[in-house]
Amino acid sequence: MRATPLFTGLDTQLPALRDLYQDLHAHPELAFQEVRTAGVVAKLLRAQGWEVTERVGGTGVVGVLGSQAGPVVLLRADMDGLPVLEATGLPYASTRTGVDADGAEVPVMHACGHDMHVTCLLGATALLAVHREAWRGTVVAVFQPAEEVSGAQAMIDDGFAERFPRPDVCLAQHVGPLPAGVAATRPGAVMSASDSFDVRLFGRGGHGSAPENTVDPVVMAAAVVMRLQTVVSREVGANQAAVVTVGSLHSGTKENIIPDTAEMKLNIRSSDPAVRTKVLAAVERIVRAEALAAGAPKEPEITPLNSFPLTMNDADATATATAGLEAVLGEGQVWTLPQPVTGSEDFGAFGASMGVPSVFWHFGGADPALFPDPSPAALMGGGLPPGVAYNHSPQYAPLQDPTIELGVRALLGAAGQWLVRGGGDAG
Repeated sequence: MRATPLFTGLDTQLPALRDLYQDLHAHPELAFQEVRTAGVVAKLLRAQGWEVTERVGGTGVVGVLGSQAGPVVLLRADMDGLPVLEATGLPYASTRTGVDADGAEVPVMHACGHDMHVTCLLGATALLAVHREAWRGTVVAVFQPAEEVSGAQAMIDDGFAERFPRPDVCLAQHVGPLPAGVAATRPGAVMSASDSFDVRLFGRGGHGSAPENTVDPVVMAAAVVMRLQTVVSREVGANQAAVVTVGSLHSGTKENIIPDTAEMKLNIRSSDPAVRTKVLAAVERIVRAEALAAGAPKEPEITPLNSFPLTMNDADATATATAGLEAVLGEGQVWTLPQPVTGSEDFGAFGASMGVPSVFWHFGGADPALFPDPSPAALMGGGLPPGVAYNHSPQYAPLQDPTIELGVRALLGAAGQWLVRGGGDAG
């Protein structure tokens, strides 16, 4: 890995960064509830010498640090945890609970690695502050609430573009089940669009012994769920990509009472605008048609929950950032994704709202020893090997070492292409 002045002192910071990561992992918070996390972030940024603004878009934190005249680079990390019961067995595993948007008490876990993102960005901000003489320009460090739940848009709606320096480029990374030391990205669409809805189906309740006097919303909901499986299999071409998921389905309270309503939450992922339009129309058509077929006394209610478009990487900026990533991770360690990842991200809203280029990449946090064939072809075509958990799993937790160090280096290596004269080499 190429040395740059920005990396000087990283080794001495790693013990504190490990402690920070463990603390964040043990204290996850749900989307838009990241009060403790935001407080930790703001305190550390101020101690490093950054100008700090809190409560941006709710619980977001923004740090600004300038050096000599030069480009403005935005670096983003997301902070929220998920309603997942942790099963990693780690000594610092979360035992926390929270109250979700529906008022239910749920377990909370950092099942998507956002604790790692915060740790890596705070490691990068510390080194940027210590080595201000080694770079020029301004860095806007964004610690975002509610990734994938419109947290980026909440910060934008809170006047982000007017309150902070306009970036020349926006950069972000996401840890995932790749071997530690590997990064992956692509120009153009890099993450899928996402659309989530709450669907409420109306029936007519009654006694379970006399279903002929009712309109059963449970059966109606079951029919909707099964019919939705045909959207991708029968309406989306084999050379296209989409995912339709019903992640929540609730109806009734007792086994012998047919309820009045059933409620489901569903999510659609798509990697092409035309496919997105087609799938959204198909989902609405099926929901309404199944309600009609069941004799529902009332039209179903379809309420949008959140929505954001494809995450798009600017081609020129991606080439520049990739050069920085390769400089710190090594030749052959930065893979080009053959197609957009089916997961989704709202990071792209920052660049899109301000008309500036964005680059988003994935970096590995899994034990390389678990990968018999760590080649791009094997991993992108054959799925994960046994023992490697995917994001959102109760077993998911990236390795602390070397992931923290490599995540800090990746951020600084990519950002250094704009901030450091001569790209990854010069001071």
